Amino acid sequence: MAGDGGILPAARTRVVHAGTMTIARTRWRGEPALRLTAGTTSLVVLPDLGWTGVSLRHDGREFLAAPGGPAALRAGHTLGLPLLAPWANRISRRRFRVAGVDVDLRRRRLHTDGHGLPIHGLLIGATGWEPVREQSGAAGAAVTAARAFNTPAFPFPHRIEVGYRLRPGRLDVTTTVVPSGRRRVPVAFGWHPYLRVPGAPRARWRLVLPARVHLGLDERGIPTGAGSEARAEARPVGRRTFDDLYALDRRRVLALETDDHAVEIRADARYPFAQVWVPAGRPFAALEPMTAATDALTRGEVPLVAPGDAFSASFAVVLR
Repeated sequence: MAGDGGILPAARTRVVHAGTMTIARTRWRGEPALRLTAGTTSLVVLPDLGWTGVSLRHDGREFLAAPGGPAALRAGHTLGLPLLAPWANRISRRRFRVAGVDVDLRRRRLHTDGHGLPIHGLLIGATGWEPVREQSGAAGAAVTAARAFNTPAFPFPHRIEVGYRLRPGRLDVTTTVVPSGRRRVPVAFGWHPYLRVPGAPRARWRLVLPARVHLGLDERGIPTGAGSEARAEARPVGRRTFDDLYALDRRRVLALETDDHAVEIRADARYPFAQVWVPAGRPFAALEPMTAATDALTRGEVPLVAPGDAFSASFAVVLR
């Protein structure tokens, strides 16, 4: 893969049994972009703004929300399909010790929430993503990019790789962390898809959740250590709002649906947690797969990947 600004070269098109699979260079709201197409399903990614997915369409209908567009990404705000790394959600302290290493964020300029807590990691809208490979064929249209991560704000040198594979009605997202130094790398990344169900107002969507443990949070959104079992459910969103953390069981499928359309998040075992965010008065909801719980990084309750190894986690966005 090569091209201007790290963008893919001119589109490759191959006709296969499932339809036409293409990868094309384009623009989205003025920004260089890649468009993957698999039959009637398409994905748009911004390589120079966090390798962020900003549009996911199926049968002509949009399933992602991108409030604020490129300017919001540049300001450190999330939208579309953003990677949250090296931590998802928020952390409670700017100074902590993990994997035997001191981390000090006190003098770092970070994106923060309403309580002043660092939120959403360090890569929202980040440049520096380099193309790794692309492929189009019977298995779908796929692109992968990687970014070196070596900063005093997270002193665990590593390479993070994100691959998107698009098939008709389905997007698979695989994230891989590979240590590039001598230290073990704590893993606490997650994703924050801004989802919408086309053709109906949010109050008429059904929120589908599996059996899970509802983890208690304090007023800042930090886990308290409490938790309670919750049964699987499929209930209308209505006027309800959420900013809730769950530990997932074996069935890691969360969805938003109507009688006509649905969007599902199907996570593998490397995503044992999920945050559900349904803010008041907004035409979207977020079903967020996470490799570790909120604030787990400061408590050292995270997977560690050793030099010479790699950590990969995958989830799918399934559309109908």
